[in-house]
Order: sequence, then structure tokens, then C-alpha cells
Amino acid sequence: MDQAYPDARAALHGLLIDDMTIAADGFGLCGTPENLIGAQLEAGTKGLTIVGNNAGVDDFGMGPLLKTRRVKRVYASYVGENKEFERQVLAGELELHLTPQGTLAEKLRAGGAGIPGFYTRTAFGTKMAEGKETKVFDGKEYVLKEAIHADASIAKAWKGDRLGNLVLRETARNFNPMIATCGKVCVAEVEHLIEVGELDPNNVHVPGIYVDRIARSTKSGSNSAPSPAPTPARKTRPARAWPGAPRRNCATAST
Repeated sequence: MDQAYPDARAALHGLLIDDMTIAADGFGLCGTPENLIGAQLEAGTKGLTIVGNNAGVDDFGMGPLLKTRRVKRVYASYVGENKEFERQVLAGELELHLTPQGTLAEKLRAGGAGIPGFYTRTAFGTKMAEGKETKVFDGKEYVLKEAIHADASIAKAWKGDRLGNLVLRETARNFNPMIATCGKVCVAEVEHLIEVGELDPNNVHVPGIYVDRIARSTKSGSNSAPSPAPTPARKTRPARAWPGAPRRNCATAST
């Protein structure tokens, strides 16, 4: 099925609601789906829970959503370089769940793989382990961490075909593969939209089975979405998870 939409606005049309959980790609300023974020900003959705490695900077990445007070909760591993983000957290206006980077990546991966939780040594004996279940394996203590499931995942790719198969480029291959799998719906923006059959299957980093909608990225380099009015939303493909996998049936983020 052709998953291509004309622009970011059209690709997100009908998916955005207040108080939803969105898993967004990006490592620093690399691999950030800036056009999809811009379309969210334009849509005016609020009360968002954002899951990702970082909160961007003041005017890029998640920064514009934070500046306009659209976000109520953030799960991230790095929160530097964003003054407004810092101000909101210190003022008690924004709920922050700081998560170690490796743990965050595994929580996202587990959400997409149908694994409800896992044990990790990271954070044991610290405040981050307070209230969490612990267990001893081979004489070492571990902390139980729950998987992350999102209402929607937004990703950025270098190349993608009309079936949603994605190829990532260098450092942009960061949280993309895990984030693409953990949402009920995955929307990706690509720099180069190509025809089916042109990608080497051995170089595909995110198979199209995980991607529901795809849009060509603009060259503006900003967080502004394309101006044309959105086209009527098409039906999202049915869930494609293997038997027993819950990733398409849950929209929660747990520490």
C-alpha cells in the first residue's frame, strides 16, 4: 500500500489529539523530524507527553512546542541547551522523567518488541530506583523498568520508499529504529522519497511494516510546516504486530 503523503501536515492529519504521547526521534540536532514537529505546532495540540533523547534547543526540535506551552511531560536522557525547558522544570511547570540513555533506548525497543519490561543494573541504589521493583540475579541487584508505548511515533530518514521502508544516514541512525516501532502509528519524513524497489533490502534500517505514513521533508531547515491545506486522511493500515505484541494497543510511558 502506498504510504506517501504530500507533506507533513497531510501525514499527521487526523492523528493529533490533546494529551497524547508522542515518541520523537533526534540525537542533539541530528535526525530530528523538524517538519513533523512544525506540523504539530501548527495543529495546536496541547498537553503533550514527549518521549525522546533530548528536548532540542530553544528554536529547534521540541523547543518551539515547549515555548508555546504545548508539552506537560517529558521523558528524556539529556536536557541541556534549552533555557526555556530548564525554566519550566525548575518552576514546576513541566514534569520531567530523566532516564539514562541506554535505559531509554531499551524501553523504546521493548515497547516495539512486545516486551512489557526488563531488568537493568543502571540506577540501582539511586533515587531513580525508589519505588521500583528490584531483583537479584547471580548475586547482583537489578531494577525493573517498563517498556514505552506511544500514541504516535515521528521519525526522520535520509531515504524512504512509498511502502515506508527507511534508510538512515550516519549519526541520524540514533533512536530512529527504536522510536519507529514503539507507537500505535509511525509517521516518517524523508529527505529523498524514492520508488519501491530502488532500496537495497540489506541497507534498510526500518522496515515498512512499522511505518504507517511517510512525507517528503522540506529544505527549509526550520520547524515550519508546508503551507498547502491537508488532504483528507486515509485509513491507517491495520496493526501489523506479531501475535501477542501489545505495541499497537497501549499508549503509556512509564519510568
